[in-house]
Amino acid sequence: MRGVVVAASLALLLSAAPVFAQTAGQTQPAQTAPAPAPQPPAPFPQGAKIAFVNLQQIASQSADGKAANARVQALIQKKQVEGTEKTKTLQANQQKLQQSGALMNEQARSQLEKEIERQQREGERFQQDAQAEVNELQQELQNEFQKRLFPILEQLSKEKGLQILFSAADAGVIWAEPGLDLTSDAIKKLDAAAAKPSSPPKQ
Repeated sequence: MRGVVVAASLALLLSAAPVFAQTAGQTQPAQTAPAPAPQPPAPFPQGAKIAFVNLQQIASQSADGKAANARVQALIQKKQVEGTEKTKTLQANQQKLQQSGALMNEQARSQLEKEIERQQREGERFQQDAQAEVNELQQELQNEFQKRLFPILEQLSKEKGLQILFSAADAGVIWAEPGLDLTSDAIKKLDAAAAKPSSPPKQ
């Protein structure tokens, strides 16, 4: 990106996918911290050539970021429901073997044991595949988000006459003049760009 340097990694901007639990009923609701009270933006220091943005805040508060997070969470929930159903079936067979195995003939008991082993293998494979599917969706959405966000950051940097724009978290910023934080400006520009209808293709 010419004219602006963003020292940033977007790999963790979207919600991290949880490892899918094997035990039924372990679906956990996403924990959300209460939003801080909005503060009036500090004025941008006249003549400043360096500024920063909070990429995590842009991802969590922008319309694009919220939509991407919603897609990831919907897929996670879907896979967790499917995993829970598979676990219930497995547990029912395990309980049947434990309670009635001694009363079964050898062939029936052997068949049930093989079925339980098959379900255990399938359950493990399902967890791995589900995790991979969520990770793949996250990566796809992160790439799309980056393609939309970086031109916005470049445009914002040029408007402010910046030489460098940092990601606060990745650059290790401990303190900076509040007016150098362009996060809110970036969110507004990103939301405005997302709200614009796409122009029809030229004939």
